[in-house]
Amino acid sequence: MLKVSADFIDARVARLATCSAAGQPHCVPVCFAFCDPVFVVALDEKPKKVDVLRLKRVRNVLENPQVSLLVDHYEEDWSRLRFWMLEGTARLRELQARELEALRAKYPQYALHQLKWGLAIEGRRMVSWTA
Repeated sequence: MLKVSADFIDARVARLATCSAAGQPHCVPVCFAFCDPVFVVALDEKPKKVDVLRLKRVRNVLENPQVSLLVDHYEEDWSRLRFWMLEGTARLRELQARELEALRAKYPQYALHQLKWGLAIEGRRMVSWTA
């Protein structure tokens, strides 16, 4: 069973790293929620240049489902630096009711969004570091 830190789960933002089949990395900040046993990344309707199903992160996951989800904590006092990185497999799917509830509980802004699609990430390895 994968042990995941509460600091990781409670973080407000993470960076989602994906990679195309050709090996081109892509990294974007994302909102996410933990819905045991998966982490769910919302594909929301904030203004975007393309439909959410044509986003680079989605196309990458469809080509290569291996992803990383990174949460970090930075302070000027470098003795307090830390990060957590979840490595896993993502898949595109319609969000389930409990996932919508978890996302809206963590991010009240989503109450006004029509969320349909998300990326479900099954973690296989957690890496962490602290100064």
